[in-house]
Amino acid sequence: MKKQQEHDPAANGVSQAERELYGGRLRYDQSFVRHEGPLTRLSFRHLAAALPRMVSMVFRTGWQADRRAMAGVVVAQLGQGVAAAWGLLAVNSVLTDLFAQGPTADKLREALPSLTVLAATAVIAALLTAWSTAMSGRLEPQVERAVSARYYAAVTRVELEATERPEVQRVLEAGRFGTDSARRMLMLSVGVNNVLIAMAAAAVVLASLHWLLLPMLLVIALPKGWGAVSSARREHASKLHWIDHRRAISSLLGFLTRPHAQGEIRVHAAGEKLLSSYEEMSHQTEAEQRRLARAQASTDLVAGGFAGVASLACYGVLWWLLADGSLPLAVGGTAVLAIRSSTARLTSLVQQVNRLYEELLFVTDTEDAVTLAAENTIPAHGDALPAHVRQICVDNVSYTYPGAESPALQNVSLRVGRGEVTALVGANGSGKTTLTKVLSGLLLPAEGSVWWQDAGGSDRVEVRDADRAEIFAMVGLLAQDFPRWEMTAAANVAIGAGDRVRDMDQVKAAAQSAGVLELIEGLPHGWNSIVHKGYERGVQLSGGQWQKLGTARSLYRGAPFLLVDEPTSALDPHAEIAAFRGLWSLAEEGHAVVLVTHRLAATANADRIYVLDQGRVAEEGTHEELMARPEGIYRGMFTAQAAQYEANAPAVPSQNRHTSAPDPVKDGPQ
Repeated sequence: MKKQQEHDPAANGVSQAERELYGGRLRYDQSFVRHEGPLTRLSFRHLAAALPRMVSMVFRTGWQADRRAMAGVVVAQLGQGVAAAWGLLAVNSVLTDLFAQGPTADKLREALPSLTVLAATAVIAALLTAWSTAMSGRLEPQVERAVSARYYAAVTRVELEATERPEVQRVLEAGRFGTDSARRMLMLSVGVNNVLIAMAAAAVVLASLHWLLLPMLLVIALPKGWGAVSSARREHASKLHWIDHRRAISSLLGFLTRPHAQGEIRVHAAGEKLLSSYEEMSHQTEAEQRRLARAQASTDLVAGGFAGVASLACYGVLWWLLADGSLPLAVGGTAVLAIRSSTARLTSLVQQVNRLYEELLFVTDTEDAVTLAAENTIPAHGDALPAHVRQICVDNVSYTYPGAESPALQNVSLRVGRGEVTALVGANGSGKTTLTKVLSGLLLPAEGSVWWQDAGGSDRVEVRDADRAEIFAMVGLLAQDFPRWEMTAAANVAIGAGDRVRDMDQVKAAAQSAGVLELIEGLPHGWNSIVHKGYERGVQLSGGQWQKLGTARSLYRGAPFLLVDEPTSALDPHAEIAAFRGLWSLAEEGHAVVLVTHRLAATANADRIYVLDQGRVAEEGTHEELMARPEGIYRGMFTAQAAQYEANAPAVPSQNRHTSAPDPVKDGPQ
């Protein structure tokens, strides 16, 4: 049997194409996947037990978002229930009058008041339905906004270290899916309550007419309820099975239209392989749909058969009551109407409750994420920084990332002063980027201290005690992997100071300093061009152009302490020289510039260089001091880079801050 399954892809629902291209099912590694099990094991009892919790959560959230609209929905739902009960009683009264003794004309006149009540009930029910729809439509977006705002406000305040822990990041990420579910839960709750109230109204009326009518309703409803739950559970399980194929198919077809893949699709015949795999996966999906249809038909047949037998028995009891004279004919007609309408509603109820439970799982994830975020949030208050911060002092700082076996920083000490360029150099993984996160206040050291202080050091604040919002306001970041926002060019610069109103004059000045002004203003839509291909007004920027735009973003921020990580890795030699000169000029204006770079020719002009090796400061000093060490790490790296360039490279005029330092192009590598 095992051998047969290995040769038969359909035996376990995975096509040969999926095995070949993806190694099996193409599934997301996301937190919501953990909900697949509970949803496929739902029972009617489980749904009924969870319903009060689901509804109360929705109504509590709606009440917090808009009390007036929430009250309107509740009143409208209760009113519809009363109208439904009133309508059944009116139907019973009409039938009583029509089945009474006497001429037909007299019976019609007797039934006229009840018919009027029935018509009024229908109008009132329609008005209440419209009111409920209006209030729900007003409330739904507010609930979604309230839940989303609370979630995103919480996660954006989480300590960066907490997001480095996989168990925390997984919970925070899972919460994202519940923000949309809150709105859908409200919509489903309204529908569920509508059905429940109508069924309750029918049950009350039936019980008031004769005590045997209510058990009859339950006996007929139970088989249909079982069938609806079974079908919903199977449909969900099949959907999960089917969606794996659809995801793989979508992945395949997406490559056929992506510009970067067109060469290999044609030259390497990759297109033929993708299309043949698409055909195979599509056949697998079709087979699953046929299997589901057969299973659903079997369930419907069994449920319908039991419901039919139950109906026959109940109608037999009803016939006996009528024949015995225990039940008036009019009451029997009312009972038939109430039973038929209630059993028809039951299938809809089960389907909606099933979906409601699914959405509840995601909303619960959001609640868990908000709670966890609050436990790991950056403190909202702290000690004020000195009035005139002149330097950051790092003293014996160590830091280990969660789950890492070795520390990223070990006993690091350094000083970053305003008016100076401080260079951090070293091999990949030596701790340079981690150190910039410590300097910016994003990471708190596990050991040691980081002080923000004035020039003399008499007024200083330790980062753990400081108001972190003040620290962030003092810092400008240009990370190596800085965000490339899918927005306009103007927004990509101005977002560097997202807490203040955009000043286009300053935006253009920053772009001018970064050497990107002419490029942006030359785009088809200028500053309103979307710097991402695929949108109207969208344009594609090169890596170097993006790097200039990122530099403009940091310059627009105008922060006293600027931390830049590989700011010129994608620039051409002339643009790179201009960029470094711009950083030097910032230091001359009183900014502190922390430069992380592998371009050691640029570090030659730094006021102080720190060489990191395996998380430690192995060397420090000026370029001249470090080059004077025969076996030094810095000297070895600088010499290795310089050896790649010819000794007679043409000189380029330099504006060095130190006359004794070498020119970045003439005397060192670029």
